[in-house]
Amino acid sequence: CKQDLQLPSVSIVGNGSMIKETWFQKYGDDLDILAISCDSFDEATNQLIGRAQGKKSHIDNLHKIRNWCQQYKVAFKINSVINTFNMDEDMTENILQLNPVRWKVFQCLLIDGENAGETALREAERFVISEQLFQEFLDRHSSVSCLVPESNEKMRNSYLILDEYMRFLDCREGRKDPSKSILDVGVKEAICFSGFDEKMFLKRGGKYVWSKADMKLEW
Repeated sequence: CKQDLQLPSVSIVGNGSMIKETWFQKYGDDLDILAISCDSFDEATNQLIGRAQGKKSHIDNLHKIRNWCQQYKVAFKINSVINTFNMDEDMTENILQLNPVRWKVFQCLLIDGENAGETALREAERFVISEQLFQEFLDRHSSVSCLVPESNEKMRNSYLILDEYMRFLDCREGRKDPSKSILDVGVKEAICFSGFDEKMFLKRGGKYVWSKADMKLEW
């Protein structure tokens, strides 16, 4: 779709559990950034958080994917959600070893109907940490130059999110309220109901070099 839609960049975020080398062989040329979720470098902590991958080691798989990214010329990124179970961990050595182009560090965020409330698909209240505890984690990793922090304040309204019906999701009220579909009313009208905060998007570093052709990486 990158070629057909003439997109300047394509990024994918996942936990990496189903990614095989054949996938890179098929899609690597058209993929700019692959972000893998990794909330801990301790397998027991991953079990507590729910990041375990059955009998496979999530950490071993992370290193395998990182090597494939290098081999197939895809920029490698790591996303970590900081919560009750990993907030005291020092990930510095592991992150430096993996050497991602960006390490996005998120404060655990509650969204009503998604991970909080009676109708939630998952229950995340027990994972939530304070701003102070989140800042302590950031201070512990201040030497990691690729770290990009996102507190609840920075994250909540600074993303444009489309659901499977092509509706923007407005998170200003702590839940995901859908707009009308862009297929019905067009982008210009629907985006008015997205709740998107462009100033916060820029403040959190949302605008950066997205295309691997412009990153000047050493493969």
